[in-house]
Amino acid sequence: MTPFRVLVAVALLIAATCHGFAADVVFPPGAHVGMKPLVGLVRAKSFIGFETEDQGVKVLIADLPADAYKEVVTAFKANPAGTGNIKPESLETPAGLAYYTVESARDGASNVRRYSMILPGPTFSGYVAVQVPENAGKIYTDDAVRQMFASAEIRREVPVDEQLAMMPFKVTELSGFKNIRMLAPGAALLMADGDDKGLESKPFMLLGVIASAPATPDDRGRFAQQIATTIPGVRDGRITMSEPIRIDGQPGFETRIDAVSGKDNTPVTIVQWLRFGAQTSLRIIGSSPRTDWETAFPRFRAVRDGIQPRG
Repeated sequence: MTPFRVLVAVALLIAATCHGFAADVVFPPGAHVGMKPLVGLVRAKSFIGFETEDQGVKVLIADLPADAYKEVVTAFKANPAGTGNIKPESLETPAGLAYYTVESARDGASNVRRYSMILPGPTFSGYVAVQVPENAGKIYTDDAVRQMFASAEIRREVPVDEQLAMMPFKVTELSGFKNIRMLAPGAALLMADGDDKGLESKPFMLLGVIASAPATPDDRGRFAQQIATTIPGVRDGRITMSEPIRIDGQPGFETRIDAVSGKDNTPVTIVQWLRFGAQTSLRIIGSSPRTDWETAFPRFRAVRDGIQPRG
């Protein structure tokens, strides 16, 4: 056999045994979980994960609380046979031992195959959900999806720049905040000095866009005070100031609240800024222990003034 024919034979052998993976593990923007997506899967446009160009096959990636994985492990050990004809399977991955299920279902008028996998993370549980329509089942088979799952890896941190790029606005000033992460992909951002276990004991900020705005300028004060009552984790709140301002040349409202927060009932002062658009409002919340307010407030204001529209 000539050298050329040897090379061709080797290439055909590799092609016959390959399930069509990408060469490297790919982490979708904003995701802690990455994997080698099957050929034909590209970055999803409207969620974190992958999809085919026709959006028929979807691979959704998300974070769940750390306890979610432990609960699945406990349930698996208690009932290895599963329930409702859905038997969980274990699977070794570079991230650790994962568990996944496979089931046939309906999506509207179409038959689909659904796969769900959970795997351990350092402070979270990684979750992957796949949906394959019946007409794609010959390409995206059970075995192919399983092997894609087996390539899953975890990264402890998502780069800050990657997270900021997903927000609907630019954040050009971080004011020294080190703990920065999305609470809702592309919708809400946390910036904090502390960690999750002691968030309220140090200054932190929440940035996001809400899909509502006051109907008229006269409604802005009522709207601002009403939405201030929905700030999570706040107890015994008392509004100390609420007045209209201009933020980057646009109409806005500043509301300040004295309250207590956290399991240690930390006395805090909170500022809420709203920058009004036609149908949405940019919402900026800064919270600080009252003893740190004088140094925290200028940092909050610098972040606020550094937020710019994407264009």
